Amino acid sequence: MSDPARRLPTRASMSSSSDRVFQYLILALASVIVLVFVVSLYLLGKDSWPALQRFGIDFFTTRTWNPVNGTFGAAAMITGTLVTSFVALIISVPLAIASALFVAEYAPKWLANPVGYLIELLAAIPSVVYGLWALFVIAPVLARWQITFFSPEYPERLALYTRCAGIWANDQTTLQCFFVPSSGAGRGLALAIIILTVMILPYTASVARDVIRLVPADQREAMYALGATKWEVISRAILPYARAGIMGGVILALGRALGETLAVAMVIGDSQDILKSLWGNASTMASVIANQFGDAQELLHRSSVVTLGFILFFVSVAVNLLARVLIGRLTPKGVK
Repeated sequence: MSDPARRLPTRASMSSSSDRVFQYLILALASVIVLVFVVSLYLLGKDSWPALQRFGIDFFTTRTWNPVNGTFGAAAMITGTLVTSFVALIISVPLAIASALFVAEYAPKWLANPVGYLIELLAAIPSVVYGLWALFVIAPVLARWQITFFSPEYPERLALYTRCAGIWANDQTTLQCFFVPSSGAGRGLALAIIILTVMILPYTASVARDVIRLVPADQREAMYALGATKWEVISRAILPYARAGIMGGVILALGRALGETLAVAMVIGDSQDILKSLWGNASTMASVIANQFGDAQELLHRSSVVTLGFILFFVSVAVNLLARVLIGRLTPKGVK
């Protein structure tokens, strides 16, 4: 007669069964992410195919976007996306790192926590609020400055604007004229860059602050023991150790800037023309998608708008791959 105790499941067998169930569950959930990526790629590629088949490489190199004539070229939108994102990134990164160093290294605790909270609060503000703030607060200031620039009280400025207006009329631009105001409305490329700078700053600042605080205290104390100053400790012990994390925050901010839609669409002016001036109207891929997708009734027009989203999809993937490569190279040896 068999022993009843042998028929009871042991603790080891129960643990093994639970591990297998958990493993299959995690595998299924991870497969959902891969499935969403593949389905998104397929659907975007399918809807983009009519435009890509019609225009080919010209879709990426020409700047004519005319739904009436059925001619579409995304060069102006691609350029606008890259210019707004990278210029905003160049402006915001030094500000973000400086604020992170202040909060983590210089500010007393009673001040560091409220300042850090306010920086993080910037990331929680909705895009439409940023857009309204830019339209009603910043745009009038820029408009007044541009009107002052054109004032007849300064004949040399008026002569410069007149000369640049002739250059812009021929769809040309120069480095000198690129920084000359092209209108007095306040909206345009410069306003989009300003609002993007404010929107992406908290991403880099928050990540940089956290990784700076994670730098081992032994490194700081060793530098101070060698007679280093505060700046030498920051530049030689803290920033080299935290550079991988800071770069991760920078790439995160870049991804947000590339895909920002509503706030940019409200302030950039929605012009598919060549970038003639830093202060003139422009467009990005995301802003064109937001403004035209609902009105795109023709198959070729809708396919062209979806193709812009397809390009943004690949840009996002490229940015993430670049981030992994950079972080891997910048991470100090021995740190995982």
